[in-house]
This record gives sequence, structure tokens and C-alpha cells, in this order.
Amino acid sequence: MPLVKNGRITTDLFVHVADGAELPGDGAVFIPAARFLEDPEPILKRAGKTGVIWPNNRAVDDLVPYLGRLAAVALVFPTFRDGRAYSQARLLRERHGYDGELRATGQVLRDQFVFMSRAGFDAFEVKKDADADAFAETMKRYSVFYQPTGDGRVTALNRRMQLRHSESAGQ
Repeated sequence: MPLVKNGRITTDLFVHVADGAELPGDGAVFIPAARFLEDPEPILKRAGKTGVIWPNNRAVDDLVPYLGRLAAVALVFPTFRDGRAYSQARLLRERHGYDGELRATGQVLRDQFVFMSRAGFDAFEVKKDADADAFAETMKRYSVFYQPTGDGRVTALNRRMQLRHSESAGQ
């Protein structure tokens, strides 16, 4: 499955470890949420990077105590109509200040890339190579937004106010 990160197709360094499977001593791994929460400390003390696959029907508050030690959080879109992972992403980025990799996984569709990015996702597991190729073009299509989010982009209103301020300061 192709991984798009920072606007490019890239090699996924994380290995998905199933429930009951042996945990490698090193290397980057994604662990299911239930397994992680059973006993997080030994998992977090491993030599490699740790990521958690977080279901969209579980509150992110359970994950908050560990955010500073997680390299990645994968939020699941079980169907394209289920947008709870958008809310989880915004909570992690804006309320809890998570700055690690935030990955969209599951039903990740190309027409949702911009919305996912605006919500705070910076990595996307896509089903088709064509979707991965289309990511960069999709992201270039929009340069100005009206709604503020935690992605750091200046909104149209803020941009207009900055221009007025700079014009009035120059007089």
C-alpha cells in the first residue's frame, strides 16, 4: 500500500504488528491500540520508533499520556462516510499539541486529501498508486482557505488583515 508523506510517495518504515505477533526488538512498528494500552511501558522502551493504530470509536484522551513518546499515530477511516478520525486528528494537533506523524489509514480517498491535511494529517496510506501520484496535484490546487485549523496556514481573513496593516504602516 503506497504511503504519501510530506507530499511525496515514500517508503513506509513502520511494520504493522498484529495482535499476538511477536514484537521486534528494534525498528519502527505500529501496534493496535488495545495491545498498546494493555502494557505500554515495555513497548515504549523498545529501541525502535513506536506508533499506535487508533480506532475512530475510541476517545483520544486514553492516548494523551503517551503522545510525547509516540513517533506516529495512525487514525482509522473504516468507511469514507465516517469522519470521526478528522475530529481525532484536530484534537491531537490543536488541543493536545501532538507533533509526531499523524497518519490517515483505511478508506483514504483522493477527494479527501485536502480536508485530511487541513485536519492535521501529514501521512496517508492510500490503496492505489494513482491516488498517491495525485496527492501533490490535489494539494497544490488550493492555496487560500477561509476556515482556520491547526495546520498553520493563514486564512483569507488573516491574509487580508496583514495586507491592510502593512499598507497602513507604510503610509
